[in-house]
Amino acid sequence: MAIQFFQILARSLPNLKHSLRKSGINYKPEDFIKRTFLSAFYMTTGIAISLFLLLAKFKALKGIMIIFVPVIFIILFAYLMKLPDVKISRKEREISKEIIFAGRHLIIELESGVPLYNALVNISKNYEVIGRYLKDIIDKVDLGMSVEDALTSAVEIIPSDDFRRLLWQILNSIRTGSDVSKSLASVLEQIAREQIIEVGKYSKKLNPFAMFYMIIAVILPSLGVTILVVLSSFIEFQLTLTVFMVIAFLLAFIQFMFLSMIKFSRPSVEF
Repeated sequence: MAIQFFQILARSLPNLKHSLRKSGINYKPEDFIKRTFLSAFYMTTGIAISLFLLLAKFKALKGIMIIFVPVIFIILFAYLMKLPDVKISRKEREISKEIIFAGRHLIIELESGVPLYNALVNISKNYEVIGRYLKDIIDKVDLGMSVEDALTSAVEIIPSDDFRRLLWQILNSIRTGSDVSKSLASVLEQIAREQIIEVGKYSKKLNPFAMFYMIIAVILPSLGVTILVVLSSFIEFQLTLTVFMVIAFLLAFIQFMFLSMIKFSRPSVEF
């Protein structure tokens, strides 16, 4: 019964199989959903036990757990189901750091008269992330598959749009018999132009990020703590070590969130 439930859920997510292949997660959709379901269940159980003990200590209403526990489980399950997309995004960013250099390296190899297969072998040895995908293509060719078929199968699972465009250009050149190096040069020029635009957008985002950081993470906390200390001397409110530790934790969390947002917004570009 449980297996049928996971299979029905997998059929309702037709893109999950493709996302799992692109992310490198070697599970069937129903198996991935089952593992995600169990992980969310175990995590929810741990949180529920901790919450129950905390409410029991403070003699609070424990009936509220009937509402919160299912909500926590749904949130955790939805979050864990996004794991393939997170891995795809991470791999795409890693590929973006190497795509320009690897593409230029490939052009130099081809213009020097090196055959395409040998050029791919050389590049796979010099670039860690892109090299893994090229190594897979080379292994398929070594097992008897044609270069065209190996490239076609690789395009389906590569998480980076730029890398796919590069391989599609190689495929088109093989099929039409045109000069691969010239076609790659135009694609790389376009990719480099798009990356420069991304850098420009990122520089514009930094100014409002810096302003909000100064207001929320520096000015408001310092003024707030000062006002809180002054008010505590007029009203019956004792500032204990626990209060200051909570404030420090909140400040650290805010700082971490700002740094994470800035890091996530940074384009994966290296020139």
